[in-house]
Amino acid sequence: MVKRRALFLDRDGVLNESLMRDGKPYAPRLPAEFKLLPGVPEALAQLRKAGFLNVVVTNQPDVANGKAKREDVEAMHAYLLKNLAIDAVKACFHTDREGCTCRKPKPGMLLEAAAEFGIDLASSYLVGDRWRDVAAAQAAGCKALFIDYKYDEKRPDHPYIAVESLPEAAGYIVRGDRWFLREKTLERS
Repeated sequence: MVKRRALFLDRDGVLNESLMRDGKPYAPRLPAEFKLLPGVPEALAQLRKAGFLNVVVTNQPDVANGKAKREDVEAMHAYLLKNLAIDAVKACFHTDREGCTCRKPKPGMLLEAAAEFGIDLASSYLVGDRWRDVAAAQAAGCKALFIDYKYDEKRPDHPYIAVESLPEAAGYIVRGDRWFLREKTLERS
């Protein structure tokens, strides 16, 4: 069986706007707060045309914390699946305290999608905006692209490539791995 390539996408800060409070990003809790970032539909279409599966992998602990209703979060995911070139949404509704295997930085959602869709993790990518996203990509064996918003929080560990947006990341990915190897060489010099 031929393995497929995928782009794993964090949701908040990658596909849609995060709500900022005191320099930290928060997920929208209601569908009315859910607003796509510029260029996201076109970037996802470009990646699908290039043969990538687009799989959202998102931590949504506000459900477990009682700050958001699961049906509201699921409505946002239904919107993504209906209106964008998204093939699947994997969501973790747990908190760190619960110790699940799906909550990023653990790679559980990526591994589950890889098994379900026959994804070759080594030829796949993850785009995220938090250290947890980059760590999950590294743990799963994917290449990581980090949208660096300069949040007031822990920074990811290398290796990763910093980008400004999903459209920029899509351009790099579609052009192939040469950029990744070149950037890694420059990063070490």
